[in-house]
Amino acid sequence: MIQAILWDIDGTLLDFAPAERAALRACFQQFGLGPCPDEQIARYAEINRTYWRRLERGELTKPQILVGRFQDFFAAEGIACPDIEAFNLLFQRHLGETVVFRDHGDQLICSLKGTVLQYAVTNGTCVAQRRKLEKSGLSRLLDRVFISEEVGAEKPDPRFFDAVFSVLGEVPRDQVLIVGDSLTSDMQGGRNASIRCCWYNPQGETAPPDLSPDFIIQNLEQVRDILAQENGTG
Repeated sequence: MIQAILWDIDGTLLDFAPAERAALRACFQQFGLGPCPDEQIARYAEINRTYWRRLERGELTKPQILVGRFQDFFAAEGIACPDIEAFNLLFQRHLGETVVFRDHGDQLICSLKGTVLQYAVTNGTCVAQRRKLEKSGLSRLLDRVFISEEVGAEKPDPRFFDAVFSVLGEVPRDQVLIVGDSLTSDMQGGRNASIRCCWYNPQGETAPPDLSPDFIIQNLEQVRDILAQENGTG
């Protein structure tokens, strides 16, 4: 049986790429750094992914990745940014302004409300996540929001999930399902916490043998099938 779903936000319920693209271009404009074409955004996105993976492995702290990724990006692009810390802060604010749901995730969550507990679990910054959760309506639809900066630990650290279970109380861990797109953050985190794992994998990639999720879906609507299978509902 599944009593609670832990939803990842960026890359799962919300499409992160449009928000990232809009935020970068807005910051470039406000800092007078010229145009920011798609090719440049793609190069930044790869640097950003590398930094977040280092955070998940415990190699860097959150403040180090937030500034370090832009330091590397601007250096590689030959761009002289006058204040990288201010650029990052502005970027966080803009990230929360663009909301694009994947697979009508808002409708899914709304329809499941009251049948299972639904929590958000995210490593994003408080500035960006609080804004996008409010603007998207998810803060009102979900039962609780867990942001790593507020928790004091990042997914996949078991301490992040300990904070979740301090609220879930008596719900058994094998009746909790995490749904997320990241193998290193969400799926590894779920394994570390001894909960069930659903990998949101819209590109149809192959899961590594050492990290085999309990469920693999390509569309969020398939969560209904999982609930129907496990709970006789959906």
